[in-house]
Amino acid sequence: MDMAAIPTQRENDTDAPEVRGHAGLPGSPLAPGSARALVRAALADVPGTPRRFVDDAMAVVSELVTNAVVHAGTDVDVDWRLEATGAFVVEVGDRHPSRAPRESGETSYDTSEYGRGLRLVANLAESWGVTYRRGGKTVWARLLPGGEPPDGPANEHDLDIAEVLAPRPQGEGRDRDWLGRGALSFLAEASDLLAGQLDENLVAALTGQLIVPRLADWCAVWLEDEATARGGDGGGPARVWAAGEERAEELHRALEKDPPRPPAGLRSGPEPYPWPGEVLGTHGTALAFRLIAGGRPLGTLVLGRCGQHAFPEEVTGLVEDLSRRVALAIGAARQYARQATISAVLQRGLLPGAVAEIPGVSSALVYEPCDKGGPSGDFYDLFPAGDGRWCFAVGDVQGKGPEAAVVIGLARPWLRLLAREGYRVADVLDRLNQLLLDDATEAADAAARALAAAGGRPVTAGDGPQTRFLSLLYGELTPLADGGVRCTLASAGHPLPLLLRPDGEVRTAARPQTLLGVVEDETYTSETVELRPGDSLLCVTDGVTERRSGSRQFDDGDGLARALSGCAGLSAEAIAERIRGLVHGFGGGLPEDDLALLVLQAG
Repeated sequence: MDMAAIPTQRENDTDAPEVRGHAGLPGSPLAPGSARALVRAALADVPGTPRRFVDDAMAVVSELVTNAVVHAGTDVDVDWRLEATGAFVVEVGDRHPSRAPRESGETSYDTSEYGRGLRLVANLAESWGVTYRRGGKTVWARLLPGGEPPDGPANEHDLDIAEVLAPRPQGEGRDRDWLGRGALSFLAEASDLLAGQLDENLVAALTGQLIVPRLADWCAVWLEDEATARGGDGGGPARVWAAGEERAEELHRALEKDPPRPPAGLRSGPEPYPWPGEVLGTHGTALAFRLIAGGRPLGTLVLGRCGQHAFPEEVTGLVEDLSRRVALAIGAARQYARQATISAVLQRGLLPGAVAEIPGVSSALVYEPCDKGGPSGDFYDLFPAGDGRWCFAVGDVQGKGPEAAVVIGLARPWLRLLAREGYRVADVLDRLNQLLLDDATEAADAAARALAAAGGRPVTAGDGPQTRFLSLLYGELTPLADGGVRCTLASAGHPLPLLLRPDGEVRTAARPQTLLGVVEDETYTSETVELRPGDSLLCVTDGVTERRSGSRQFDDGDGLARALSGCAGLSAEAIAERIRGLVHGFGGGLPEDDLALLVLQAG
């Protein structure tokens, strides 16, 4: 997210700061809520601004951003300013190439195409319009300041979640009164509520709570995957909500027997739906709305009212708008689930399935990625290398996510291959360093070719070569005939390993050397230590040493060595758990970096 809020001074008023700001937001269901939060924070710094004016501005910002995301499907730019006159102006531009306006200069914004969001804008704003540009269009609105109402809530358009989920007034007259007074605010608040969910089943559940009993006496949501969509089926098992809980189970069984049969194409609805008279009696009406996002059908929403022959037109339009937002939220939840699954599979492929057991050595491992939804930048390995040797590695790649996964995907297999080919510790680091540099050179060449193919135009940020630095602690273990183990190891830009003696003495077991992937033809050296029975070797990533508490880090003043000294006499597992607990307790909150530590203890 690219954003900046720039306070300046209003003209002829040195005591009242003018507010200007810009935000670049991704085209996702989370964009309206993010825009509201940014603008609300900016206006909060302006003394004397009426709450009603702030709330109206929030509603307008939210609906303009929602309109851009729903209809353009691209990232959006939001600009706002509070003018010297006190008027608030907001502009929301999409990044979608647009056609020029009609020759008459007039554009119709009917409900079916643009939804009720722009009707809310028209109701609240002094003026609004659309500015067309070559690369997209900008929708803008200008609001004049108003005072606080003398009684009642601060703003009739400001509903909290309890009001959003409140029961629907009974009777058509009360129905029309609510629709005219608060339906548009209901839509804005419901959008933010749905956009914050990352589980499609929870989105469906919230949809039911939003609709029943406010807009309907019952509703059902069928979610479908691509296979059911291609087959023309309405989706998997229905999720049913009814105003009377005693009817929900029976209604569920009835609806399961007759799932929706969506028409060909991507029409969102509304479409008539057969009334389940065997459960609810013969008098009522039901409508089906196709849930579509990104050009793909995601499911079907069905809702019904008892005792009526038809839904009021206002309710139909409101539900159609709500169904678009439900579809966006389901689409976002599915995208998140897909990414989480891919990340989990990728993470499993980047780490060993099991840690090797070494004769005469006990080991303990702690591995805690701070981002559960993406590949970590930390990795570890402990594997047999043949000829009575075992090798271990603890590494940390610069960055996280796919780029880190690329480096780990290169480094870990090559470490194993080189070790099993008989290369010693220093030679392994030399060759891995050159491999990373060669890979970076190939990436730069590919970017240059892409630039040439594009006619010299700059490539996007993700297309250029990425710096691939790797800090690595790598070692080789050989059990000794008379007990203990010989350890040959080297540290390339990595936190140094610490050796703990049984009497509590702690010393470093390697010397610092350059990161891998930085210097061409770097020559690495190794050092050898003997781990006698009871000796322990602690290897960590910087998620341990750089754990922060205010301005202090865990390893300030040799903090890690002092913590390890207090672990004398403990087993490998107990040492690992003690250090982990101290690191977590030091910051007082969840770690902000990946954490990995390996303890090797001679038996």
